[in-house]
Amino acid sequence: MGKSFTAVIVDDERLARRELASMLIEHEQISIVGEADDVNSAVKVIEEQNPDVVFLDIQMPGESGFDLLNKIDKELKVIFVTAYDEYAIKAFDINALDYLLKPINPERLNISIERLEQENRENFESLKPISYKDHLLLTINNKLRFIKANSIVAITAAGDYSNIIFNDKKKGLTLKTMKEWEKRLPEKHFCRIHRSSIINLEFVDHIEEWFNNSFKVYLNNNNLALIMSRRFVSNLKNKMG
Repeated sequence: MGKSFTAVIVDDERLARRELASMLIEHEQISIVGEADDVNSAVKVIEEQNPDVVFLDIQMPGESGFDLLNKIDKELKVIFVTAYDEYAIKAFDINALDYLLKPINPERLNISIERLEQENRENFESLKPISYKDHLLLTINNKLRFIKANSIVAITAAGDYSNIIFNDKKKGLTLKTMKEWEKRLPEKHFCRIHRSSIINLEFVDHIEEWFNNSFKVYLNNNNLALIMSRRFVSNLKNKMG
């Protein structure tokens, strides 16, 4: 047997937690270390147990599963467990490991466990294209965050990491390269203007000539200006019409 994983189940329905736990017994590599029936209790269990993966219900009374993700400071995998249909959940599964529809199909659960066991998921989730209205689940500043793609104003390089600048003027560091962002972000809305920066065209205010045949791109709503290399000028002009 390969690597083992500790897991926490978060669902407001006791019967649903019990059913999933009984199904996971068939997977010896999964060890359930805790359960929770709401966001507050889930935060406590996750902080205490530090699990590898959380099986997370989305729709719960009061705060939702998405609210939980903004309250935990742990690096972990998330498998959504939801009654939403496939089309409703599509926007939410971009960076989650997987999602399971209720009632859970054992064969579908097997696939989720297989995905969990994959050490190199480069060809599965990490390179999936992002649409402009998608929701992303990212680890930002060492915390899981649930964000909208269209809230990103700009992305700048930081070695193997990248800095994300949002439309509320907040910033965050995440473990994604500029190459990955350029490959995944929708070309219609985002444009690379320098080897170290990508911008959201929706927030471009104006462009000015700068030193050494370069330009400055001013982004509104943030009072932000980024340098654009000359070789990227035609690309930006074409996208902005």
